[in-house]
Amino acid sequence: MALTCGIVGLPNVGKSTIFNALTAAGIQAENYPFCTIEPNTGVVVVPDTRLDRLQEIVHSKSVVPTTVEFVDIAGLVKGAAQGEGLGNQFLGNIRETNAIIHVVRCFDDENVVHVDGSTDPVRDAETIEIELGLADLETVAKRIDRVRRVAKSGDKTARAELGFFEALHEHLSEGKPARAFEVPDVLRPAFDEAHLLTAKPILYVANVDEESLATGNAHSEALEAFARTHGAEVVRICGKVEAELSELEDEDKREFLADLGIDEPGLHRLIRAAYGLLELITFFTAGPQEIRAWTVRKGTAAPQAAGEIHSDFEKHFIRAEVIPFETYVESKGEAGAKAKGAMQVEGKDYVVQDGDVIYFRTSA
Repeated sequence: MALTCGIVGLPNVGKSTIFNALTAAGIQAENYPFCTIEPNTGVVVVPDTRLDRLQEIVHSKSVVPTTVEFVDIAGLVKGAAQGEGLGNQFLGNIRETNAIIHVVRCFDDENVVHVDGSTDPVRDAETIEIELGLADLETVAKRIDRVRRVAKSGDKTARAELGFFEALHEHLSEGKPARAFEVPDVLRPAFDEAHLLTAKPILYVANVDEESLATGNAHSEALEAFARTHGAEVVRICGKVEAELSELEDEDKREFLADLGIDEPGLHRLIRAAYGLLELITFFTAGPQEIRAWTVRKGTAAPQAAGEIHSDFEKHFIRAEVIPFETYVESKGEAGAKAKGAMQVEGKDYVVQDGDVIYFRTSA
């Protein structure tokens, strides 16, 4: 499932450092604005210890994790909605992603230039949100003009859309994001067609210094308070630490993390949070040749999940034989689950649950 998270932020907040650590891509991470001009894309493995537990039981020849795609997008400045800096390019790139990962500077360092001269995470977060909102206002205004012309002919659908978009424009004018606007089901297609930037789910990343990694600091606390008022989550990481960790072997990583007083790299938490932000879940297929994690959206029915494996599986779906993950582990595998009568036989209406181990039966 090709879904992407766009990593955004003001220049010099640590976006590219974090992206480099995520993907080990080694792109530029220089101390000047706009060092990222074309978006850099990386496919990142989603950490999932359940794969290890399945492998302990199945001893498969191959273990394949699921992934999520990250895009590092050029730093934004005030006035981007009017084309300042790389504004138009930035807004076009973010429009193509499914969710926003907003990296916010939460450290003080006189050697790293801040475009606004000081560290203020709430101001910085608002700068991005304002620019995205201004771009959305322009998009909605154009949509209103277009729909109004059709509505004048008496078209009922256009008249309904006109009232909806006028109300949405007023909502955006009050500085509120589109994601906080109530959208009736009948108008959801029209809303989605607008591809509004502030409709995308958002996750904040507090990029702190090493000393603040375990407990946070005043800057990260201010960002967390801001995020709560916007119904968003904050993941606290240190870009410099993650960059160092990305170059270490596993044993050295564990020692380094222990010295820092944390259990796992911050990037693992970021990846899982991004996965959740996209409303994704994982199901597994497990056999002697391969254990594989598959990605679907929450609420996906069994035939559509089968289609992620192969389109013919969806077309020729008969049933799904399902073992919840914990049941699979407790039963020590498929045979044990069958012996206990714990394998569920499900039809086309079954909604896949996170962690399901599934065997699809098809007529193909």
